[in-house]
Amino acid sequence: MFYAYGWSYLRLGILKVINDSISFVSPLLLNKFIKLIQGSVGMDGYIIAISLGLTSIIKSFLDTQYSFRLAKLKLMLRSSMMGIVYQKCLCLSLSERSRFSEGEIQTFMSVDVDRTVNICNNLHDAWSFPLQIGLALYLLYTQVNYAFLSGLAITIILIPVNKWISTRIATATQKMMKQKDERISCAGELLAHIRTVKMYSWDKLFTQRLNKRRELEVKHLATRKYLDAWCVYFWATTPTLFSLFTFSIFAIMGHSLDAATVFTCVALFNTLISPLNSLPWVINGMIDSVISSRRLHNYLSTPEHCSSELTISSDVVKDDSNRHTETIYDPTAVIIRNLCCSWSSTSTVEPQIILRDISLQLQKGLFIAIVGEVGSGKSSLLNSIIGEMSVISGSINSCGSIAYVSQVPWILSGSLRDNILLGKGFDTRRYEEVIQACTLDVDISTMIGGDMSHIGEKGLNLSGGQRARLALARALYHDSDVYLFDDILSAVDSQVASWILEKAIMGPQMKRKTRLLSTHNLQAIYAADMIVVMANGFVKWFGTLDSFLATPYLKISNPDSSSAVSATSSQKNKGPSTFEFNTKDVLDNGSVVDQEEQRDQTEAEGRKEGMVEIIVYKKYATLAGWSMVFLIFVSAFLMQASRNGNDLWLTYWVDSSSGTNNTRFYLTILAGFGIINSFFTLGRAFSFAYGGLCAAIQIHADLLGSLIGAPVSFFDQNPSGRILNRLSSDLYTVDDSLPFILNIFVANFFSLLGTLVVLCYSQVTFLLILVPLWLIYSKVQFYYRSTSREVRRLDSVARSPIYSSFTETLDGSSTIRAFQKEGFFLREVHPTTDAISENILL
Repeated sequence: MFYAYGWSYLRLGILKVINDSISFVSPLLLNKFIKLIQGSVGMDGYIIAISLGLTSIIKSFLDTQYSFRLAKLKLMLRSSMMGIVYQKCLCLSLSERSRFSEGEIQTFMSVDVDRTVNICNNLHDAWSFPLQIGLALYLLYTQVNYAFLSGLAITIILIPVNKWISTRIATATQKMMKQKDERISCAGELLAHIRTVKMYSWDKLFTQRLNKRRELEVKHLATRKYLDAWCVYFWATTPTLFSLFTFSIFAIMGHSLDAATVFTCVALFNTLISPLNSLPWVINGMIDSVISSRRLHNYLSTPEHCSSELTISSDVVKDDSNRHTETIYDPTAVIIRNLCCSWSSTSTVEPQIILRDISLQLQKGLFIAIVGEVGSGKSSLLNSIIGEMSVISGSINSCGSIAYVSQVPWILSGSLRDNILLGKGFDTRRYEEVIQACTLDVDISTMIGGDMSHIGEKGLNLSGGQRARLALARALYHDSDVYLFDDILSAVDSQVASWILEKAIMGPQMKRKTRLLSTHNLQAIYAADMIVVMANGFVKWFGTLDSFLATPYLKISNPDSSSAVSATSSQKNKGPSTFEFNTKDVLDNGSVVDQEEQRDQTEAEGRKEGMVEIIVYKKYATLAGWSMVFLIFVSAFLMQASRNGNDLWLTYWVDSSSGTNNTRFYLTILAGFGIINSFFTLGRAFSFAYGGLCAAIQIHADLLGSLIGAPVSFFDQNPSGRILNRLSSDLYTVDDSLPFILNIFVANFFSLLGTLVVLCYSQVTFLLILVPLWLIYSKVQFYYRSTSREVRRLDSVARSPIYSSFTETLDGSSTIRAFQKEGFFLREVHPTTDAISENILL
């Protein structure tokens, strides 16, 4: 991150220093202005007044420039990190990805990226706030001498307390994120198998599973929120205690309080409020950023799938013992030597070995059938060839490009043609040959939109047989050198299987191709040039068909093969028999979905327009608890009232002509205001924490209830990525961001209200200026709120496609890597991330 954006970020520090320095000019000018009024300074009052106004204008300008430039930098960083996380998803082999659940990877994209990017705010604030505090303390020293040390002592005492709280917050956050990963993973499983859940009435079971994980997550969230509340309480009361102890010691030392000293100190105390109150949020934000960055680092540092170690062109020579590579010359297609593989990550101490001592040398142009019982290692052998398993020992080498068709077909959300092309240029002749060989021409002729029909997420508009033939068509169209078919014939009926075997797998386009097919299909076995028998992860036998028929392994390859042994002699020389393929047979076998079901069932994600309805606010208040809402507003009001009372009492003390004999009386009242302020600050902090938790718990419960109770058509119309966006990113906003923003809003609202009341009380003519200013401000706020509200909605809608794409990529990552289409998918996801960036930039 530093190499890419570090210098731009450091340049922002210069702007930050200038901005922070100017903020201390106003208290000094105020001191001069009050002394001018008292007659102790001979400067022109107009110069000081104009200087005060210009200082505020310049500071606002610099503040805005800093925030805008920082937002642009964060925008670029966020887009880059989202791209990197997505790219890593494309590069992780299945064995290495086993270290992370799908929910955990989703959380990397939806939560951890944002938290890591937020370190841009916190790093500059981490040095800026101590600098502001130091300057404020020095200026206080110039006003009240060493009396400021009493307030400083209170601040120092609270440092170890806040350090302990910060450590506990970090621990709670780590545990919370772990439970969040498990919850998102469980939600992903629910969405992936929602039809099964509905059919078996497992709604309550999955609801209990998700609620159990949510309860554990909320437990750690509650710990974090209550610790946050204590942190906020200590730092919010610090300025009040600071002023109380400072003025008390100053008076006890025998000094008299004058207006210039008091109001300058109050201005400096107010300057201290922002860094002191914000420092705990900065600390907590940095803790969150560090935790998320460590999680991302752990993910990004995982060893990647490297196609160069597995696929080597015959005219390229490479030798790297660490990559298990050797030079391959014609006519060899695949060489496997003493191979031991595991599905466990390479970082696992004791990986469970799945393939043991595999040694094979497969020649180009052969059709090889891989047979064996269920769980014998057939699919694992194919996955090892495309590099999806961890190589414990030995080597795998292949020559030329590879096309892979998985046992569970991977289908993209898009048109049928897009799924076949997969980024490859359109060749009309080859395209037509492929769809005929895979009998897709029959299906396409019944579709309303032909091959441009939208087939829905994961091919929801297609039958199982259609999905298998579509995945096969994709492989054939790419004209690769080596084809790996994982039991694709089991998804279609016997007639279609015979056609596919004759016209596709053994068709004229495939004569010179190397084809490996894991199967239990007898017809495919009899048509094979070579046969590999797998058993318990070993290659039990390898040889020609004639030799295979003389072994007892035929029964292993197909449990129902005993009745077919008598027909072997006539079958083995003929290969797959030619037969008439009847369109009506395909239709009768249910391989084509009804035309009404061919329509695109996926709905575009809508968004609300206009103002947020008042019922939304009422609903959130109801979920948080009206008693908590009342307590929050009362606490915030009385907290600000006590702060204003503290300032007015100081004014009264300064203006009093009672002498210094009543110092104890003034200090007692001042201490009373400080205690009251402290009490209501504590009440506001914990009310917000408790109310926010209640709302978060109930919102998740309502969301989950609505999701579980939704009909199956809802899941057909809404991609899983869109739903996961609600359960991850949006729910994180409800859990964390919304209470945080509401807390700031309530504090600033009552602070503004208190300031206006004091100004109107002390200077009634201020009302004449306030009314036009309020009208102008309301006009600007109207446009700002309308724009920011719609941009926020657009941002939420724009995030769903990238989560859908992310989910699709996770499901089909092995296929994408086998076809070497990582670059194509990266280019496809860039417009989505750009759309998110555009909304944030607005």
